[in-house]
Amino acid sequence: MAAVKRTTRKPARSSSNSNSHSTKFKNVLVVSAHPDDPDFGSGGTIAKLAKDGARVTYAIVTDGSQGGEDPKQKDSELVAIRQKEQKAAARVLGVKKVEFLGYKDGHLSPDLKLRHDIVRLIRKYKPELVITHIPGRVLDAPMGASHPDHLAVGEATMAAVYPDSRNPRAFRSLLKEGLQPHVVKEVWIPLWTSGDHLVDISSTLDLKIAALRKHKSQVAKPGQEWDFEKFMRKRHREVGKKGGYRYAESFKRITV
Repeated sequence: MAAVKRTTRKPARSSSNSNSHSTKFKNVLVVSAHPDDPDFGSGGTIAKLAKDGARVTYAIVTDGSQGGEDPKQKDSELVAIRQKEQKAAARVLGVKKVEFLGYKDGHLSPDLKLRHDIVRLIRKYKPELVITHIPGRVLDAPMGASHPDHLAVGEATMAAVYPDSRNPRAFRSLLKEGLQPHVVKEVWIPLWTSGDHLVDISSTLDLKIAALRKHKSQVAKPGQEWDFEKFMRKRHREVGKKGGYRYAESFKRITV
């Protein structure tokens, strides 16, 4: 089982970061809008969970077909590239399975169909922990954090966690598939720097960066090369200072 320690060190921080016991997870489901989202948002934590024995599954909701700069490129070509990249990145982090739901990139809404499909995965993989996007626009972070697809996935996933996945009267057709109700214990939502739960990723940041390098179509676009490693190290160093760590990722932690 995976053990992720909550922040316990001396440097001053809010009391919400001071939990000292460990949380153990056997199964973790990461529900993200696009290929690369889980790796950017929480790759260090995912690698740590996997190293500690958790079975981590990715659910990538959209096909990623709008994640390019060439309007003439065929959607099918870009979709294939991005799926290949995501599978490669997942392997770096120790993720066991990647599910692609295939919704059209840029066209998501938190409707019943999306909720149904996420509930199916929750009941199939039975995670104690779900990691997903924030279900509301963030005004004090870069606009990329509030991509409309992220907002839709965050809202649909929260509804799937509660009340849908645990309610035997919700989406009753799933019972006929043998998918029984399941209660998720926690939801973690990656936040830019202001989460109430820090995870020490000092030992796994290099894995996160290696995973991000697999997303070549996103981080190495011709004429738009981005020193994302420098950016990530700076960002996670700043977060880590809040908990006395070299590097950390920041989450809003919700006990269901």
